[in-house]
Amino acid sequence: MTPPSDGFRAESSSSEAWFTPVPTGKLRSGMGEPAKRRATYEDLLSVPENRIAEILDGELVTQPRPASRQARAASSLGGELYGPFDRGRGGPGGWIILDEPELHLHGDVFVPDLAGWRRSRMPELPDAPAFELAPDWVCEVLSPSTAGVDRAQKMPIYARERVAHAWLVDPIAKTLEAFLLDDARWVVLGTWRNDAKARIEPFGDIELELVWLWAS
Repeated sequence: MTPPSDGFRAESSSSEAWFTPVPTGKLRSGMGEPAKRRATYEDLLSVPENRIAEILDGELVTQPRPASRQARAASSLGGELYGPFDRGRGGPGGWIILDEPELHLHGDVFVPDLAGWRRSRMPELPDAPAFELAPDWVCEVLSPSTAGVDRAQKMPIYARERVAHAWLVDPIAKTLEAFLLDDARWVVLGTWRNDAKARIEPFGDIELELVWLWAS
């Protein structure tokens, strides 16, 4: 008997084989599971304001707002970088650095804790609710509830979008991991912890004192 063509399911009885049409596009990966509907921006807007909502690989992902240690680390790091790299005070300038910008990139909607664009690529801050130009640097501040999403879902998307540099800051473990994109793969530049002082790309023009990220 000729095998059933795509879009049909074979069922058998004691006397014959017959075919029941299945609507095209309703199966996923040949496993007979219904295809998931891609999340929309309207889905994202329906999420309560006390949670951060993102669309990652077509899936709506929600996370709690940062707790105090995560918020402190993000604010402190942004403060350390803003003066020398955004304003050019005590450093080379040449960057636009923002807290929690909303990025819209190839159907995904996500919000890094910090992001930076070189002014050579984005000379001025656009008057828009979201950014469609991928940053040159992103930083995610990890928590027990967000670390899995940041590492397993957002880091691959940042690589896909050719973000050159990514940092992962863990205020509980008191570590900063820095990554460089090399041919669509992340290469670890280094990991620093506790009260280390380091010059870390792409902001190696200043010495960053990690102790201020964990300050109470």
